[in-house]
Amino acid sequence: MVEREDVVRAREIVERHLNRTPLLTSRTLGARLKCELFQRTGSFKPRGALNKIASLTDEEKNRGVIAISAGNHAQAVAFAAAEYGIDALVVMWSTGSELKREATKAYGATVDLESTNPAEAFVRLDELIAQTGRTLVHPFDDPAVVAGAGTVGLEIEEDAPDADVIVVPVGGGGLVAGIKASLGPDGPRVIGVEPETSPALHDGLAAGKPVPATTDTIADGLNAPFAGALPIEICQGMEVVLVTEQEIEEGFRFLYERAKLACEPAGAAAAAAILAGKVEAERPVAVVTGGNVAARTASGILGFR
Repeated sequence: MVEREDVVRAREIVERHLNRTPLLTSRTLGARLKCELFQRTGSFKPRGALNKIASLTDEEKNRGVIAISAGNHAQAVAFAAAEYGIDALVVMWSTGSELKREATKAYGATVDLESTNPAEAFVRLDELIAQTGRTLVHPFDDPAVVAGAGTVGLEIEEDAPDADVIVVPVGGGGLVAGIKASLGPDGPRVIGVEPETSPALHDGLAAGKPVPATTDTIADGLNAPFAGALPIEICQGMEVVLVTEQEIEEGFRFLYERAKLACEPAGAAAAAAILAGKVEAERPVAVVTGGNVAARTASGILGFR
């Protein structure tokens, strides 16, 4: 389990390398927006990657690290590894975002593209760990990664002490679990938001354990094939809202046109849930998790009505 104290300790690592992202107000949406798209690498993900890599022994660092990701965690691990002078190998899939793939390479990581989908990629990951002996930096099912991601919650707590609900996009569950852990049992409600077509945490909470999930959504950052066992443990009893693809696209257009935030579809999921009337709150904060979106994807959504 990850506790608030773990998140507070992680903050010492995170603050050495990353920016404190702003909290903006949207009166039209009736919410405040935690803008993690302005973070280094364009998403919240370096928070967890840095905390995990900082925790490694010298022997583990010397073996190099390995990660798996649709793109944002890939960039985060590449960046964090470069900060610590460590070699990084990232498993991605050939049908994923070319923009995120190229950015990962630009940060200095080697990218493996032998897989065609997330499920295949996790099998490939296990093979490469066995072959190379590298240290895994898991995207969401690791205490150090969850604690690092939870530093988003500490910043929200300080900047919006009157918030009654924190609305969080969910893929594998690392961010929402970290925020929930950071706020403790007496903090504001935390609501997770997932695509209807990729309900990994929703289904995992219902089953009480990780279960396979579909990964068919325009919000590729929420395309986890399962939710982590640790996030499921932390998030027991938490509300999870499901949004349609149309609602995600409407949230994306709203943030671009009204809030002037060039986010990615995954980053728009929390705003989408609020716009769709699926969140009951007086003073909500919506986390805009990332902004790594290809121009073709963005223009396709913005140009469609």
